[in-house]
Amino acid sequence: MPKVTQAMHKAGDYFVDYEEKVFEDVKAEAGQKALVTFHTVAFEGSIGFVNMLQATRLLRKGFETSILLYGPGVTLGLQRGFPTIGDEAFPGHLNFNNQLGKFMAEGGKVFACRFALQALYGHGEPSLIEGIRPINPLDVLDLKLLHIRDNAVIIDTWTV
Repeated sequence: MPKVTQAMHKAGDYFVDYEEKVFEDVKAEAGQKALVTFHTVAFEGSIGFVNMLQATRLLRKGFETSILLYGPGVTLGLQRGFPTIGDEAFPGHLNFNNQLGKFMAEGGKVFACRFALQALYGHGEPSLIEGIRPINPLDVLDLKLLHIRDNAVIIDTWTV
């Protein structure tokens, strides 16, 4: 059997060169927009949270950035907590809530489909995180078309 002689890794070590940046740091030009759509269920994978971070990064790069929650994506925008609303039952339990709150506090817009809220998930507008704008289901496509018309950056988030 081969013998491992390498020392154990310890806190402060690193595995990769995290300082090298290969591409230029792109910033938005005046008036550029971005839309990140979410058709994914809260807590069923990392993509919802990762693309919330991407939306925040786009906002900080100067893009007028919006998030669209539709279908199961509306579950990302619901108030939650346990035992009461706002209580974090376990570390990371309120990741979505906190990230959306930070995104909106920095000037981002969040929209949620009213059809998905009521017809699919049995929630009403009071269940949404404060600051999220409920929209008509017919606005879902139009919001995306407006961003396409404006040549916006669009990131679609889907899970099945």
